[in-house]
Amino acid sequence: MNVPLEAERTPAPRWRLSLFWRTFFLLSVLLLASAWGWYQLFRTQEYEPRVLANAQQIASLVNLSRAALIHSDAIARVSLIKTLADQEKVRILPREPGDKYTPFAQNRLEQRISHELVTRLGAGTVVAGNVNGETGLWVGFSIEGDSYWLLMDRSRVGALLGGPAWLLWLATLGAGSVVGAAVLARFINRPLKQLSIAAARVREGNYMHSRLDESTRASEIREVNISFNRMAEQLSLIEQDRAEMLAGVSHDLRTPLARLRLEIEMSVPDAEARDHMAADITQVDTIIGKFLDYARPDHIALAPMPLAEVVQAAVQPFAVHEDMQVQLTVSPQLRVVADEIELTRVLSNLLENARRYGRSPDDGITRVRIAALAQDPWVVLRVRDLGLGVPPDQLPMLTRPFFRGDSARTSATGSGLGLSIVVKMIENMGGTLQLANHPSGGLMATIRLRRADGDGPDSAPGSA
Repeated sequence: MNVPLEAERTPAPRWRLSLFWRTFFLLSVLLLASAWGWYQLFRTQEYEPRVLANAQQIASLVNLSRAALIHSDAIARVSLIKTLADQEKVRILPREPGDKYTPFAQNRLEQRISHELVTRLGAGTVVAGNVNGETGLWVGFSIEGDSYWLLMDRSRVGALLGGPAWLLWLATLGAGSVVGAAVLARFINRPLKQLSIAAARVREGNYMHSRLDESTRASEIREVNISFNRMAEQLSLIEQDRAEMLAGVSHDLRTPLARLRLEIEMSVPDAEARDHMAADITQVDTIIGKFLDYARPDHIALAPMPLAEVVQAAVQPFAVHEDMQVQLTVSPQLRVVADEIELTRVLSNLLENARRYGRSPDDGITRVRIAALAQDPWVVLRVRDLGLGVPPDQLPMLTRPFFRGDSARTSATGSGLGLSIVVKMIENMGGTLQLANHPSGGLMATIRLRRADGDGPDSAPGSA
């Protein structure tokens, strides 16, 4: 029955993205896709036709140069070559059989340019990008059996889109698109983030600090903020009225109960009947106390404290009962951040719940095991009885106000507020409560509280 209290293995959270990152990602994809589409449109509709037109002009220049060289004498030919070099930046060089050249066809566009020049100049035309180590646009042609090279700058056909300048522009455009997507995503999601924060505050009962801006320019956001503020105000009034009603009714009922108890002591001669009636009045008074606890404001003072001492103080009143046995396994070095009074009340409620409903079916004795371990940044405290447990379908409803698992447990008396009060107190201290049936039998309450700094190394797992 001593099952080790091992460190819980929480499943790894699924990969999730916040709304901001999803919006940012979608906007980035949209902007980058638009930039890429613009680039492709410019390349196919503007850049490539212009480059091909330049190739046609180069072909015309080669044809004109060839015709001029053919119809000029030797002296005029030298003067023509010098004029082309000075004014048109075009050099005409003799083509030797041993010239080493690289074809001007490194990419698809260059292949189209080469094909255009060969088509216009004839089948024997050679288009090269490098001849004997010199880079440029080389066009090889023949004049009356003599071979020549016509050399011109590559910019004649236009700068390639893959050059450094174009890459820099594309990188700048991509970075600007990403930054713009981040700004737009933040602008779009900021009101929703504020609404999420305000909703969390309302859920925690903090109505005073959950007000949203009602003067924002966006009409849709303004209407949502106004509606949320009015809802929070109404919830605050309802909560205040509920607390005042429960406190008032519970307080007013205790006066006639006190008179009834006095009347019973003075007027009922039968001792056994008097004891039963007094027990009923005590039970009613306890239920009224639960109502007062449930309606009590949530103002607490959190501070580091030794868990073992608080648990021992909460267990002490139950240790005197002959029908209840409590086993503690809590390291003295464990310290938690909590309110001492609230934590004591939490443990008292859990122990009282176990005493009423967690009796062993064999001998009617309630056996409770309390153990704790450090699990940064938490301290896990488990309170387990060895009773019959609770049907699985009723576990989620145990912490609802006024719910009692009558069919699952014995002696189902009380207001049904005990576990609801426990949940409320633990949440006020920044912790969590989880109820589950233990594999070996009985109901187990798992409490997580913030661990205080300075715990020693002896916070080893216990058993529960």
